[in-house]
Amino acid sequence: MSDSSWGAPPSAGQAGYWGSTAGGPVQGAAPAGPAYDAPQAQQTRPMPIVPDGPVYGGEQDHQDAGRGTARLSGPLFRDETFQARELPAETQNPEPMPDVPQTPPAPQKKSAGRDLSAAIGVGVGLGVVIVASLFIVKAVFIGVIALAVVVGLWELTSRLQERKGIKAPLVPLAVGGAAMVVTGYVRGAEGAWVAMALTALAVLVWRMTEPPEGYLKDVTAGVFAAFYVPFLATFVALLLTADDGPWRVLTFLLLTVVSDTGAYAVGWRFGKHKLAPRISPGKTREGLFGAVTFAMVAGALCMQFLVDDGVWWQGLLLGLAVAASATLGDLGESMIKRDLGIKDMGTLLPGHGGIMDRLDSLLPTAPVVWLLMVVFVGSA
Repeated sequence: MSDSSWGAPPSAGQAGYWGSTAGGPVQGAAPAGPAYDAPQAQQTRPMPIVPDGPVYGGEQDHQDAGRGTARLSGPLFRDETFQARELPAETQNPEPMPDVPQTPPAPQKKSAGRDLSAAIGVGVGLGVVIVASLFIVKAVFIGVIALAVVVGLWELTSRLQERKGIKAPLVPLAVGGAAMVVTGYVRGAEGAWVAMALTALAVLVWRMTEPPEGYLKDVTAGVFAAFYVPFLATFVALLLTADDGPWRVLTFLLLTVVSDTGAYAVGWRFGKHKLAPRISPGKTREGLFGAVTFAMVAGALCMQFLVDDGVWWQGLLLGLAVAASATLGDLGESMIKRDLGIKDMGTLLPGHGGIMDRLDSLLPTAPVVWLLMVVFVGSA
């Protein structure tokens, strides 16, 4: 670039750009060199430099102002500065300050968790059917047990398939379960064991008609269902075979119901200490104490006045055993339902759930009562 490019005096157009003062060009303006001609220089405006930050005081700022320079504290564009900076969490999401002090919510009244009116109505209806069939025709009561077993098996196998994909064969379970109850009443305990073995064998064979995938878990669930529902229910039929069988069965039903009622009443009113929070959060130690107390009192009365040759102290032991077995049976059913991720096994009984939700305490209690009856007063 030649010397004349920088040393020549400005032209008329350039003078308008640079100014006409003798002291030289105006400070802060961009120089017009060879890359700028006169028309372009007139249309060009210098970009102002806007400080992005607080105004600084002191001697340094006065020196900068004297030199005509601006103090820069960030990038040229404000958008870049805003995006690069992170606001504090309390600034991003400020919590609103309440205008008036908030009052604490009123304590909620304890709830039973179910429709009590429906539950009581269904319970009374079932009790009438059971007692009427028990004391009028024993065969009808055996039919009621068999029907309850079949419905319970249907509920259990349906929930297993829905929640776990386990296909326990229902047909051999239903046929074998009903036969198990009838055989136990006709042939006694030996007949019940034989029927149980044949039912398990039928489950193994029936499942062979389907693909082998999942065979082991299906037949295992089938054998478990056969033992859990019909086999345990067979002991109710065994209680009925004695001369005072209806009264023994009635004692078994009364003690189980009284145990559950005592646990519910005392636990709902006084329960504070959880019994098994991971299994059933609603059960408390106070409720267990209520179950034991109610069942022992009812057991003493039933053995003294209902069962032939029974003594009151035997009823105390029987009530204690029933409270323990009923509680364990309820917890076992709760374990199954928690594993399946459900609240109830069914919806057949309003206020109660399904049949299995009512059999949970009865099924494990039946063999306990049968055994103690045999020990205390014999099987005849």
